[in-house]
Amino acid sequence: MQNVLYYFIAVSVIGAVVCIYDKLAAARGWKRVPERTLFFWALVGGGPGVFACMLLIRHKTLHRIFMLGIPAVMVLQAAILLGIHHILLARGFL
Repeated sequence: MQNVLYYFIAVSVIGAVVCIYDKLAAARGWKRVPERTLFFWALVGGGPGVFACMLLIRHKTLHRIFMLGIPAVMVLQAAILLGIHHILLARGFL
């Protein structure tokens, strides 16, 4: 279970770094990060890092798809993880 926590921390940090890079790229005229890449990091578990970073550095906050989509992904992931945890508890694996 501790490894799962480490995984989510790692992908959240990576997602935040990608978000910060995209903000810098937008300001400096560098090659931008595709929006699907930010969603990818959210989908693989980095949603908290991506969303927190978006709010802190005010990046993509005017895009409704990000402000609704990233939290929706996080809620769905939490529900799936709770469901898996409940099943494992019920079957005596935890």
